[in-house]
Amino acid sequence: MNRLLTAVVAAILVLRASPSSAEVVRIVIDRREDVLRGRSFGNVGPYERIIGRVYFAFDPDDPMNARIVDLRLAPRNVQGLVEAWAEFMVLRPKFPPPGGGTALLEVSNRGGTAALAYFNGAVGSAAPTDPAHFGDGLLMRLGLTVIWVGWQHDVPRRSELLRLHAPVATLGGEPIRGLARADWTVDVPTTTLALGHRDHIAYPVVDPDDSANVLTVRDGRLARRRPVPREQWRFAREALGDVVPDSTSIYLQGGFEAGRIYELVYRAESPVVVGLGLAAVRDMMSYAKYDSTSAFPVRRGVAVGISQTGRFLRHFLYQGFNTDEQDRPVFDGMIVHTAGAGRGSFNHRFAQPSRDAHRYSAFFYPTDLFPFTGRSQTDARTGVTDGLFAHVPDPAHLPKIFYTNTGYEYWGRAASLIHTSIDGVEDVDPLPNERIYHLAGGQHFVGRFPPSQANRMVSGPGYRGNPLNFLVTMRSLLAEMMAWVERDDPPPASTYPRIDAGTLVPISSVRFPSIPDLEVPQVVHTAYRADYGPRWGDGIIDRQPPELGAPFPSLVPQVDEYGNERGGVPSVEILVPLATFFPWNLRLDFPGGTHELTDFVGTYVPLPRSEADRRAVADPRPSIEALYRDKAEYLQLARAGARNLVRMGFLLEEDVDDVLARAEAHWDWLMGS
Repeated sequence: MNRLLTAVVAAILVLRASPSSAEVVRIVIDRREDVLRGRSFGNVGPYERIIGRVYFAFDPDDPMNARIVDLRLAPRNVQGLVEAWAEFMVLRPKFPPPGGGTALLEVSNRGGTAALAYFNGAVGSAAPTDPAHFGDGLLMRLGLTVIWVGWQHDVPRRSELLRLHAPVATLGGEPIRGLARADWTVDVPTTTLALGHRDHIAYPVVDPDDSANVLTVRDGRLARRRPVPREQWRFAREALGDVVPDSTSIYLQGGFEAGRIYELVYRAESPVVVGLGLAAVRDMMSYAKYDSTSAFPVRRGVAVGISQTGRFLRHFLYQGFNTDEQDRPVFDGMIVHTAGAGRGSFNHRFAQPSRDAHRYSAFFYPTDLFPFTGRSQTDARTGVTDGLFAHVPDPAHLPKIFYTNTGYEYWGRAASLIHTSIDGVEDVDPLPNERIYHLAGGQHFVGRFPPSQANRMVSGPGYRGNPLNFLVTMRSLLAEMMAWVERDDPPPASTYPRIDAGTLVPISSVRFPSIPDLEVPQVVHTAYRADYGPRWGDGIIDRQPPELGAPFPSLVPQVDEYGNERGGVPSVEILVPLATFFPWNLRLDFPGGTHELTDFVGTYVPLPRSEADRRAVADPRPSIEALYRDKAEYLQLARAGARNLVRMGFLLEEDVDDVLARAEAHWDWLMGS
């Protein structure tokens, strides 16, 4: 009867936090269910999934909350606290070890979940219930409690996404107004553009006729902005052939032209207290670690952030959020993945957390900002001394950190800045609590294999999209992080390109092989000393768009004779090559910015199959025929490479067979067998 009631009725359990966790005041559990009908994961046993809501209360007078922009201007309850709430999901062992084990809190990228796909080899799902959603169960076999909590207020309006329901700041009870900005790289002609980034909820315009609302157009990243005459555009959208007013869209008579960059600066009002997202992540982890009434108690916490949320974790560290209100350390470890040198729009007035700042989209948002390294440095141009950890309230609370970046982040996210001097002349070694791992040759995410013919490059050889599989490396590094946090076992030494080794160089010094018809980049993503106005130190932007000052030098990895990157963590694809895995791709097939970088993706160019093929096109790279006598020798070398990666700590023993199966599939696809 009890099992039947549990299956039919979603029990709602309300847990009140103990006084030691002043920020989490209440947990509401809406659903609690066995994972995969009680399937056991190795020696850990079965798991359960908990879905619910967490309610926070923040003290504006607490020093640990002092950096939250506009918190003092948010409405307060009768206790003088600012309230917010968020959805959450937890996967936890049904029989955790005494005192709790370790939590992996994934900071949700735009409200979604990715940890199961990244570490379990699973099919991604916001509501994991199917065996495919759990893959091989690595996270579970490690006994981890996996936590997701909403931290972003403006995620798209989809029920499966986790969001933070945060208050709006006012001044003396009156709405606060300020400048907001939106921009678009238009690749397909259209009449309507939404103000929100990637379908996110936008700040609406206050007064469509306000003279502060200015639309400009330009033909390149740094090209001169030209105003679009006001009578030609309006706040509206085209719907079913009609043009209807819309405060979160713009409509242009005659349409927006493909190949152009459009930018809108407009006046908005009622800013959400966006920085509460940082505090929500902090306090969710503290609740799990320290609250005696926790619904999912743990002893240690490791954060993982991927792309946007890797930048979130860098911001979290920089603004001192790894110490909670009771002066306790929050996260014991962090895996900061594909963040490059960025932070982001996570704690300022009218912030849009989804905006990033790539080489050729979402331009010049407050993302790539000094400082970049854990060690403090002085910027000779501004005289400012700062570091990523310079504002940590207690240095003893610094977590153990892995920074993992693919080659794309060096080209498209200025990743070299996290380990070089400000002038780009010298290496800056990581601190003892930091490890830097360059996933050589990878693009921002693992591309499809085999590549689709639809992704065949029209201009030049190869394919748009790079299938180098760095996720097997991430699985091993996850295990290494847990050993570091739980037992203080040292992980592999940092492995990344360096100036003193000649493996980190200016773009002009990269020795690309002269592959016929292949154009190589002449540009790399650049961070600037940007001026957002006189109140930027208080988290308020008065200058939209910002005024750009001197750039910071971005360096990139040197390459070998195949064109593959040197100086990083290798993979079997790099150690025993069948192709060149470029982490960059040019927009050659696009209507504008054709020699700029394509966001996120790389280029895959197979080696010539035979010497005859190589000579026919004058490809300087060795042919597969010249490198390997046959498939058997190739697989033998691939196995040796995989075994070496296991010894180095960059591949799990259990993943060797899968890596070799992929290597064999790669050979068969290329050689036509």
